[in-house]
Parts: sequence; C-alpha cells; structure tokens
Amino acid sequence: MEELSRYSRIKWERSVRLKKDGALQEAECELREALEEEPEHPLLLSSLAQLYLMQDRQKEARILTDTVLSSNPQYPQALHILGEIYYRENKLQKALQCFERAYEMAPGAYMARGIVKTLRDMKRYEEALELLDKALAHDRDNLGLQKHRAVILNRMGREEEALELYERISKRDPTDKFARREIYRLKGLNRSDEKVVQELKRVVNLESRKDDAQLHEFLAQKLKKLGRLKEAAAEFQKARELEPDGHYFMAQEGFCRYRLGEYCEAIGLLEAAFLRDPNDFRIKATLKKMYQATNNLEGFVDLLEKALEKHPQNVKLAGALKGMRKKMENKTIFQKKDHEGKVDHR
Repeated sequence: MEELSRYSRIKWERSVRLKKDGALQEAECELREALEEEPEHPLLLSSLAQLYLMQDRQKEARILTDTVLSSNPQYPQALHILGEIYYRENKLQKALQCFERAYEMAPGAYMARGIVKTLRDMKRYEEALELLDKALAHDRDNLGLQKHRAVILNRMGREEEALELYERISKRDPTDKFARREIYRLKGLNRSDEKVVQELKRVVNLESRKDDAQLHEFLAQKLKKLGRLKEAAAEFQKARELEPDGHYFMAQEGFCRYRLGEYCEAIGLLEAAFLRDPNDFRIKATLKKMYQATNNLEGFVDLLEKALEKHPQNVKLAGALKGMRKKMENKTIFQKKDHEGKVDHR
C-alpha cells in the first residue's frame, strides 16, 4: 500500500488523537483535509468510514467501505468496518466472514475482538475462547481481550474463573467500571437480592462511586427484580445521565416507565433508543403496544420511517414498515366501508 504523504500523515494522526478524545467532528475535518490531497487512499477512506460508524452514519460508512474494497478487496481495516456494519444489522454470519478475513490479513487483538463478539452472540463460546487464548498468548497484558474472556467464561457458567479474571483486571485498572460492576454481581450470586440492594445503596452513595453508571445500573436491575420499579427507574435515569451516549440505560428506564404506566416518558425514552438500535425487538414491540394503547398507530409508522431513514440497509425494519403501512391502509378501507354502510342504512 502506498505510504501517506507527510501532510496526510500529520492530518491522520491528529484525527486519531481527536477520535480518542471523543471530538469526532474535528477528527472528520482533519481526514477530509487529508483526502483533498490523497482522495483514494484506503487508510484515509477507512478511517473516515470508522468515524461515520461511530456517529451511527452507517449508509455513508458503507459507501466508503465499498469504495475501498472495490479496488483493495483484502484491505483489513475496510473488511473490519464492513463486518461491524453487518454486525449492527444482526447479519452475524456475514459479519463473521468479514472479521475473519480482516484477522487473516492483519492478525492482532483489534481484529480478533470482532470475531470474538460475533462468536459470542452466535453462542459459539468454545471457538471464541480458543481464539482469545491464542490472541492472549501473543498479547498477554491486553485488558480488552481479558475482559472478552471474562464475559465468555461467565456465559459458559464458569463464574468463579470469570470473577478471578475480573478481579485481576480491576487490580490493573481500578478505573474500569464494567469490571467493578461484574465483581459486585458475581460476588452477590449467592446472596439475597435484598442484601445486595442494601450493599449497593451504600456503595453508590460513596463519593468515589456516586458517578459510576455501571453500579447504578446494577442496583436498578436488582430493584427491578424486586418489583421496586419507581426506584429502579430513578437509578436507570442516573446511569443514563452519567453516560448519555449509550442507549441501553435509556431503554431500561423506558421499560420501567412503561410498566409504571408512564407512557409519555416511556415513549420518549424508547423512541430515542430505537432510533439508535432498530434491531432491538423488545423495544419495538413495547413501543407498538404503547402506540396501540394510545390509539396512535400513525405515530408508530412515523417512527419506523424515521428509523429507516437513519438505517436504510435494515431489511427487517423495511419489512416492518411495509407491514404497518398495509395494516393502516386496510384499517382506512374498513373504516370507509363502515361509514358508507351507515350512510346507506340511514
């Protein structure tokens, strides 16, 4: 592959630093300026596609990825991004094929993680664990790989091994909130939910833990399990406010609001979550129930249209929208005939 020019290299390196700091728009500007000098360079195009994906701009990411692969069909970064696009569309077999091709061309921890998470979602845990052990043999201290391994061990029912690994991760990186949450969860498996709630309430009030979204979420799950939905919703809200970019906390709060009968708040939360992840069947089904209960299926159709605009490659979403439009048309025809029958009767 042709090396970047000095100017483009500087711009690309700046974009990497900006992306790491979360300044995605600024990173995009740096890449666009580099592309003015080298408009067909696969690294620049792939890096821009990655930024688009981080902003949920999948259509634009796909266009750039296809552009790279049309002239460089084995380019690992583009293959990995295509795998990520398929993964988000829940096309796991296609995602796995792309991730495996990317790993074959550029073996390493980053490429391995795509394969691992896809195998995990396909419940092919032994294969995922085998790949992780292989990758860790070359990169023993990689915390990202170690966390993936802990998740797989937990899925396989090997909780003690998972707990031991999370404790090692937390010792090396005390700021890792996910590892800390999992330690509390795994240690609480043999304790009553009431006792775990009491302990967690004490912990999240500590100055050092009050801003830990993962612990607030774990407390919310325990409260929800105990049927204390009002308290659970409040804890999910705290988690959402601490980490506003994720849709999981938003959706969980929405489910609680729905069960509490707070439809207005629930619809707002679940709509926002659905627009980020239209593949979540539970979110879609709950929204449909609320729109039906409020006699506003037109609003549900509008939401599906907005989601399809944002995720134009989503075949299941397009099918759901087509089905709802047909249902609305049939309802209109029925109402019209019913009205005409009443007029004739008079």
